[in-house]
Amino acid sequence: MRSFNTAGPVDPTDHYLIPPLSRLDLNEVLGLVREKKYFVLHAPRQTGKTSALLALAEVLNGRGYGCVYVTIETARTARDDVRRAMRTVLVRLASGARKTLGDSFLEDNWQDVLARVGADEALGEALSRWAEASRRPLVLLIDEIDTLVGDSLLSVLQQLRAGYPERPASFPQSVVLCGMRDVRDYRMGAAGSPFNIAAKSLRLGDFSRAETLALLGQHTAETGQAFAPEAQEAVWTQTRGQPWLVNALAYGTCFENEMLRGDRSRTVTAADVAAVREQLIVSRVTHLDYLADQLREERVRRVIEPMLSGGERRATARDLEYARDLGLIAQERRARIANPIYAEVIPRELAWEAQDELEQEAAPFVQADGRLDAALLMEEFQSFFRRHSEHWKNRFAYAEAWPQLLLQAYLQRVVNGGGRIEREYALGSGRVDLLIVWPLAERVQEFAVECKVVRERDGLESTIDDGAQQTAAYVDRCAAEAGHLVVIDQREGRSWEQKIFHLRRGGAVPVEVWGM
Repeated sequence: MRSFNTAGPVDPTDHYLIPPLSRLDLNEVLGLVREKKYFVLHAPRQTGKTSALLALAEVLNGRGYGCVYVTIETARTARDDVRRAMRTVLVRLASGARKTLGDSFLEDNWQDVLARVGADEALGEALSRWAEASRRPLVLLIDEIDTLVGDSLLSVLQQLRAGYPERPASFPQSVVLCGMRDVRDYRMGAAGSPFNIAAKSLRLGDFSRAETLALLGQHTAETGQAFAPEAQEAVWTQTRGQPWLVNALAYGTCFENEMLRGDRSRTVTAADVAAVREQLIVSRVTHLDYLADQLREERVRRVIEPMLSGGERRATARDLEYARDLGLIAQERRARIANPIYAEVIPRELAWEAQDELEQEAAPFVQADGRLDAALLMEEFQSFFRRHSEHWKNRFAYAEAWPQLLLQAYLQRVVNGGGRIEREYALGSGRVDLLIVWPLAERVQEFAVECKVVRERDGLESTIDDGAQQTAAYVDRCAAEAGHLVVIDQREGRSWEQKIFHLRRGGAVPVEVWGM
């Protein structure tokens, strides 16, 4: 029986899959190779790059090329040691050529080349000799190119550029460099990119909605187990087609849920998908843990922090492109977190210490009939914020967003085990929108919570007016039971007596406003 793949390249005998090359414009790729172009393929981690490259190698070898796929990830530790890096790259190329083409030329010659010409020329010289000896035009697919750094990366790119005019008789006809980032963005100061010979940069995108549903449909076709329409929509909505997330949600649901695994006549429900989603987030699986690691980078912080705080954009265009290359934000003009699972992981990771230390439970806020008293919850957070904000103010890595992160950590501890929080934030929105979802026996309670910070130029009244309108619109859009606006006033010289207040703004949709 096949299953959903969450590790390594897809294998059609073992895994449900979307044909890897269907996610690229194959005619364009083949045209670039035919025209002797060097180009870049990039995409975030675990989106299917390796699967696509392996499938491409098979196609090209069937069309008369000598195509070799290699990953040079093991050269990561060489860093600025160019000789170590070149040795690793040559070993990987020689091994790939022997295994894929039955060609031992590099294996027999690379050590002599490295000894004779040195690390700064070895790759170029070895490729030149190999191309001259090969009966077929060579095509190289080099994966994980951006695991090289500093002088090692620079040397590889420069040697490929130096040999470019000699193709195809004395150098590979085409080279594809693959990684998370577009290697053309690597700069040498005023000299610009050392890989300016790249004709094009291709990006492997996420699954489309149709591809996501098609992957789920393969499980149904092979096992008879259906996904309810709401479950299909939940997989798509929560992942937005990120390939690893789609497979992880589906695998956890269909192969780790004992009831669903043991009885294929049982239909997968949206609740089943939601349970696996929460397990993935809480367990901090490798994919999501790696994502969290990226949050420590300054370039990423400049993008994400204003989203969390509702502050003004500070990120440069290059910062935004870098965050897109990592898969953190969507490929859209307006920067937003790529999918709801990432939107949940990011604040949880940044507020992990606070959430872990807070001992609050839901019980005090749950009424006799099981309903959540959201007004009491907000009142208690207001009191908590007054007593403990100074304690937490300097403990968050994202200093500008600490009030919003503290609010989310507090709410998360309360709803854990009973409900959930859905988050919406985008760069330039000026706010953070939260939706508390609290299930009851026959229906679901939903409360919209919006958080805004008072800016000097706007003033308190203007902030309340704008925030109340935005919260009311959010309540209307979500069909929530009530709306709560949290107004954080960090302006100099404001006393707690001035900052702490509670009022109601009327209108078609009343909004409770909590100052602090």
